[in-house]
Amino acid sequence: MRQTGTEVRVPRIIAHRGASGPLPEHTLAGYQLGLDQGADIIEPDLVLSRDGVLFCRHDIGLARSTDVAARDAFVDRRVDDDWPCHAFSADELARLRAVQPFPLRDHAHDGLHAPPSFAQAMCWAAEQFAARGRAVMLYPEIKHPEVFIARGLDPVPAFAAAVAQRPHGVDVAVQCFDASTLRRLRDATGLRCCALVDSQGDPWRALSEQGDWIWSIGLSKKWLFSGRGPEIVRAAHECGVEIHAWTFRDDQVGPGFATIQQELGAAMDLGVDALFCDYPATAVAVRDQRFAKTD
Repeated sequence: MRQTGTEVRVPRIIAHRGASGPLPEHTLAGYQLGLDQGADIIEPDLVLSRDGVLFCRHDIGLARSTDVAARDAFVDRRVDDDWPCHAFSADELARLRAVQPFPLRDHAHDGLHAPPSFAQAMCWAAEQFAARGRAVMLYPEIKHPEVFIARGLDPVPAFAAAVAQRPHGVDVAVQCFDASTLRRLRDATGLRCCALVDSQGDPWRALSEQGDWIWSIGLSKKWLFSGRGPEIVRAAHECGVEIHAWTFRDDQVGPGFATIQQELGAAMDLGVDALFCDYPATAVAVRDQRFAKTD
């Protein structure tokens, strides 16, 4: 664990696409399970319907995470072996049902839950605030902005309008891989922003070009465990920028680690501020055990 003087950085646990290990990703049930398992933050990915409504999906194509391929009514929407979300209206997307996209995970919940809109996710978060008495943080990622903009669907104004109407008790920050889109999101909303950096990206460039206005860098864990992880974390913290590392999966332990507990512990020892996790309960247990030792 990282200490600066008397400060101890206790990392927050992000339910990555909800509790997407046990349940299909991006469902209200998955978000609920993540919160119930102790996650501090719920992460919806956002795409746009044909009529400009934000929906909680990771991919542009719907085949991986919904039952669209089994829907005869939508056979004509197929494009290159997939069904793009922007070919569907919001009402049509709401008729689909989520499935577990990872073949070796539990499929008992396939077909039980509708893909929620972002508005529905915010209403759910407001209900949790009313029940729990504390704000629920949503941490959406704007997916594939260039694809939607090319089709006349700009996610920035759609997102800005949605968060302007968010209910009381819903805390929102926003992520994006595209730097220009992220800056537009900040200018339009004033929200805390996360610059996502994958294994081929450059965290130092992100700090240099965006470090004076971003809240965090969402960093591939490949960077974290590259040997330069401590340097990256230190540089970010010196700029007042947090490091949020992704993605930790119980069933896909990273190279060099015997167990997911070892991998999570190593990330926590590097001083990351938050971890994206498919199985939030595991990460919460590791964090609570490690940081209880400092009490």
